[in-house]
Amino acid sequence: MSQSDADLPLAAEFPPATYHQWCKLVEAALKGARFEETLVAKTYDGIAIEPLHPRAGEALPIAGRVPGAAWEVMQRLDHPDPAVANAEALHDLANGATGLIYVCAGSVSANGYGLDASAETLARVLDGIALDADIAIDFNLSPPTRNVVRHFAALVKGRNIAPASVNMRASVNPLGGFAAGGTSPQPWEKLAQSLAALADELAGLGFHGPFAVADGRIIHNAGGSEAQELAFAIASALAYLRAFEAGGIALDAARAMIYFRLSADAEQFQTTAKFRAVRRLWARIEAACGLVPKPVHVAAETAWRMMTRHDTYVNMLRTTIAVFAAGVGGADSITVLPHTAPLGLPDRFARRIARNTQLILLQEANLAKVSDPAAGSGGIEALTQRLCAMAWSLFQEIERAGGPWSALEAGIIQRNVAAVCAERMQAVARGADALIGTNAFPHLDEAPAAVLDVPTVTLPPDGTSVARADPLPRARLAEPFEALRDASDRILAATGARQKIFLADLGARDEFTARATFARNFFACGGIESLDSDSIASAADTIAAFKRSGTRLACLCGSDDAYAHEGENAAKALRAAGASRIYLVGEPGTRSGQLRPAGVDAFIFAGCDALSILRAALGVDASIR
Repeated sequence: MSQSDADLPLAAEFPPATYHQWCKLVEAALKGARFEETLVAKTYDGIAIEPLHPRAGEALPIAGRVPGAAWEVMQRLDHPDPAVANAEALHDLANGATGLIYVCAGSVSANGYGLDASAETLARVLDGIALDADIAIDFNLSPPTRNVVRHFAALVKGRNIAPASVNMRASVNPLGGFAAGGTSPQPWEKLAQSLAALADELAGLGFHGPFAVADGRIIHNAGGSEAQELAFAIASALAYLRAFEAGGIALDAARAMIYFRLSADAEQFQTTAKFRAVRRLWARIEAACGLVPKPVHVAAETAWRMMTRHDTYVNMLRTTIAVFAAGVGGADSITVLPHTAPLGLPDRFARRIARNTQLILLQEANLAKVSDPAAGSGGIEALTQRLCAMAWSLFQEIERAGGPWSALEAGIIQRNVAAVCAERMQAVARGADALIGTNAFPHLDEAPAAVLDVPTVTLPPDGTSVARADPLPRARLAEPFEALRDASDRILAATGARQKIFLADLGARDEFTARATFARNFFACGGIESLDSDSIASAADTIAAFKRSGTRLACLCGSDDAYAHEGENAAKALRAAGASRIYLVGEPGTRSGQLRPAGVDAFIFAGCDALSILRAALGVDASIR
C-alpha cells in the first residue's frame, strides 16, 4: 500500500490519474494554444519551469542548519553616528535580534551610509554588548575598511574575552571588492597572500571564523541571474580556498574559514532553489579536494534590486517572501533591508518591521522547525538540479579564464551579467516583470515614508590602483520608472499640477471602462494624471472637454467596434483640437494602417514598451536613469 493509499483509503475506489490524462485535459482547455508557450515559464538562466512535476520521492534533505534550529536574525548597524548605532544595536538585541551586521562605509550594501573603521568607533558601537553571549557579529567591509577586523580582535582581547567564545564572521572579500569597485591597490597574488595571513592570524588568536566571504550579492545587484550569482560565489570561495592552502593552512581548516552570502528576492522558488544549490555545489568542490563535505554557513540578505522608492510598503511584502524563501532554502543567517532603505537611512520603525518580519516567521510560523522542507518537492528539486548544472557550467568558464580575478579583468563576468540585466530591464519596461507601485498599480498621491535626516557618507579614493576592471553596477530595477516619477514631481513643483492626459472614452460605459482603467494605471506609472471624459454623449462634447482640460495629450479608450466606427474620426478631431500626442488602448493589429494616418501616435497594451512610451509622453530623455 502506498503512502497516499494509507492516508486516504477511499482513494482506492478511484482509478489512478496519470500525467497523460492531465495533459489531455490541459490540451482541451488551451483550445489550440501551445503548451510550451502558455504554461511553461523560463528563468533568466533559460531554465524551463514546468506547470506540474512528479514527486521526487528519492530525494534526501540537503544538510544545512542544525535540524530545528532557528537562523540568526541579523540587524544592520549603518548609522554613521556610533552612539546612535550603539543605541539601535542594544534595542535590536533586546527585541529579538540575535546578530548584528557592522556595515562599514563604502561596502557593498552600505547604501550611502555606514560606519568608519576606526578602533574608537568600533568600541563605541559595541559598548555594552556581550560579545561572548553567542551574538553573531558579521562585518560588511569595503577595501579601505578591512582593518576593522583587527580592531575587533584587539577589542575582544581588551575585554578579556576568549576569542573562541565570540561568534564573529570577518567577511573579508577582495574579489567582491574588485568586482564592485573595479580597482585594486594590489594584484590578486598579493591580496591572496594578505588574506591568508589575516585568516591565519585570527585563527591563531583563537577565533573560529569564518574569515572570508564568497559574496554573490555583487552579481545579483548588477541584474545577474541565479546561476551567475552561484557561479561567482563558488568561484570566489574556491579562489579563497586556494589562497589559504598556498598560505600553509590545511584544507580542512581552510574550508571552515569561508562562508557564503547570497541575495534573497521575491522570486520565491528560485531563491529557495538557489540557497539549496549553493550547498550542493560547494559539497562537490569539497569532494573534489578529497574532503568529506560539511555544512557551510550560508548568509542571506534581502535583495536591493527588488526594492522601490514608491509604495514602499510593498517592500515589506517582497522582503517577507524573500525571508520565507531563504529560510526554507536553509539560510543560516538572514538580514532584511528595511522597507524604506531606497529613500534614505531607515528609522526605528522600519528597523522594527525588518526585525519582526523574521521573528514572526520563526516564532509564529515555526518556519525553521523542519529541516529542508523543500526536499522531495518535484518542482524545487528539478529547479535546484538545473541551477546546479547551469552554475557549474558558468563556474567552469570562470575557471578556464584563470579564476574570478582574471575573468573580471577580461570582462567575461561583466558581459554575461550585462546580457541578462538588459533582458531583465526590458521585461520591467514592458511590465512582464511587475513591480507593484512602480510599473504596475502606482499611487500618485501616496504620502512619502519617513527616513532619518542624515547626510550620506562619502569615502576618499582608495589610493593608487594597479589592477582595473569594469565595475559591476549596483542598481534597482525600479529606477527607470522612478526617473519618470521624479520628472513628474519636478513638473508638479514648478507648475502646481502634474502632466495630464485626457481619456477620450468611446461608446457606453461598459464598453470603455476596462481599457480606461488600464490607461489610468499605465500613464500613472510615468507620473501622468488621467482626466476622464466619462462617456460624453457626443463627439463634439468630447472635443470640447478635451479643450477645457488644458492638456495636449489624449488617449482613446473603447471597444474594438468603437474603434472601427469612431476611432479614425475621433483621432482626427483630437488632432485638430490641438492634441500633440494621441494614444489608443489596444494592440495595433489591422487598425494601425487606418488609425496612424488619422493621428494615433502609439498603441498601449499589456506587453508594450511602456517605458519608452511614457518617456516620450513626458519629454524625458531616454538616457536618464
